[in-house]
Amino acid sequence: MTRRAESDGPGDGPETGGHRSGGEPLWRIGDRTLSLARPRVMGILNRTPDSFSDGGELDHPDALLRRAERHLEEGAAILDIGGESTRPGARPVSVEEEIRRTRPAVEAIRRHWDVPISIDTRHSEVARAALDAGATIVNDVSGLAHDPGLGEVIREFDAGAVLMHMRGTPRTMADHASYEDVVGEVVDELHGVVARAVEAGIRRSSIVIDPGIGFAKTAAQSWQLLRDLHHLSVLDLPILIGPSRKSFLGAALDLPPEERITATAVACALAVERGAGIVRVHDVRPAFEALQVVEAMRWADPRGGDGVNEKERDRERGQRRSVTASPQGGDR
Repeated sequence: MTRRAESDGPGDGPETGGHRSGGEPLWRIGDRTLSLARPRVMGILNRTPDSFSDGGELDHPDALLRRAERHLEEGAAILDIGGESTRPGARPVSVEEEIRRTRPAVEAIRRHWDVPISIDTRHSEVARAALDAGATIVNDVSGLAHDPGLGEVIREFDAGAVLMHMRGTPRTMADHASYEDVVGEVVDELHGVVARAVEAGIRRSSIVIDPGIGFAKTAAQSWQLLRDLHHLSVLDLPILIGPSRKSFLGAALDLPPEERITATAVACALAVERGAGIVRVHDVRPAFEALQVVEAMRWADPRGGDGVNEKERDRERGQRRSVTASPQGGDR
């Protein structure tokens, strides 16, 4: 059941961002690199009883493994494990409880699959426990603002880092959604987040940025960030976007979280069109299929038999194989 994660070789890219000299976007994750020449899906695995849309669903280890396997079969390239809800107004949990929820999950998944595992945490002790157990990425919604020691742990393990923009904490962030220019201010504040990471010794080639849709953002501000996502390219780093089932979609559709799956897939496609390299979702297959549609449009060539410029597409993708099946069976 063990499978080898997709990697493009040793992590030897330059430190000026997630690119090699040929311009191919890469994310350094420890001693391997993940190509972002085509968009990737990060599948969410919440071990929390109070998450806004899937709380308590994965309490049992068997349920966790079934969901992880489904995510991989449907095309996820990365699995993201969280043990503390960061929904608006959420109360924090103790570090001990967060470790109790997440470390066994990391260990169980690592025993079955050699796939990049991300730990979704703001806490250095939780990150250390997960990285010791086999995780290779830290996904920090606070952008290293919550725990001064987290950057050092990421540096020590040479882990990948997803650094998100947020103001305040999950409990207070709704009070901080005041901007003159939401896109410009998010870009400026992410510059500071990246500088903080580099100062902590984290390689730029290991950093992915996240504008924080829904975190200290109103619905309208989240839509504006999605619309103008391409402005984040000035940071010269890969972009992750996390629109999954969020309230800005509900505001547009007047639907509860569990009925926002199609809208999430559309938002993922829009984000990739505007420069995102990774999308983080609860429902992998719809998002993966949406990204396949974007890819088909991106490489469309009426001269080709199937309408795809295969030479250009394959030049970008290179000779890679996925952690699961081919795109037709669910590569992401």
